[in-house]
Amino acid sequence: MSSSNADHGELGAFLKARRTELSPAQVGLPDAAGGRRRVKGLRREEVALLASISPDYYTRLEQGRRQASEPVLDTLARVLRLDDGERAYMFELSGRDAARPRRSTTQKVQPELRRLLDDLSTTPAVVLGRRTDILAWNPMAAALFTDFARIPEKKRNFIRLVFREPAIRALYPDWDWVAQISLAQLRMEAARDPKDPRLAELVGELSLQDPDFRRWWGAHRVAVQGTGTKVLNHPIAGQLTLDWSFLTCTADPDQQLITLTAEPGTPSHDRLRILASWAAQAAGHPVADR
Repeated sequence: MSSSNADHGELGAFLKARRTELSPAQVGLPDAAGGRRRVKGLRREEVALLASISPDYYTRLEQGRRQASEPVLDTLARVLRLDDGERAYMFELSGRDAARPRRSTTQKVQPELRRLLDDLSTTPAVVLGRRTDILAWNPMAAALFTDFARIPEKKRNFIRLVFREPAIRALYPDWDWVAQISLAQLRMEAARDPKDPRLAELVGELSLQDPDFRRWWGAHRVAVQGTGTKVLNHPIAGQLTLDWSFLTCTADPDQQLITLTAEPGTPSHDRLRILASWAAQAAGHPVADR
């Protein structure tokens, strides 16, 4: 991202969101108001003091009227106690990362991912593109989540389905956590390409439609996650505890193959096999670039 692509307004909102979560005691400052403060978290002046910059400089950063140097960003990451993902996100927003070519708005699943997807007959797998668009899937993924083919291509997006598809929402007993971590990962995507019109359209649509999305998106949380565990309550297979991981396509790093597996010998492993048998019996649908 070049400095011309930097999203200084979003950077300011992110800085403000992070400082409101810190108390003076957490950063070693006295609280002269005795806990009765008119603002939540740290004041701008307190952040500036800790970062050894002027209050005016920091104020202009939050207002999107000033670019920050890399040393200042490093200091702010320390002062605001950002984790690695949050620090990377802040640098993305500031335009301090290497320049990237403008990405095309249309993606098609890479042939090698398509072949690999088709070979996974007992493992649910999907290919996600930019903005968590669902580019392709196998019958097991359709059996686990939903029949993606019935969803119009322009609406076929994981974040949208998590918030707006009742059948998928009902799969997750910990839906709140799943939704929030998904949004935190989407924020990293937004930092990489802040001028993506389809991403802006997605965020605008869901912000209007869903108060949870609107509130959590406004919290400016970010996350980078490569593996994890999902618990799902499936209407046919029952409760499943599945480990997920992703494979990034070297031909198009914006495409990722996501697989969900269960540890052999566990009830979830057996239930996946039951689901595979059910999916095979219902395999009247073609496996397309769905």
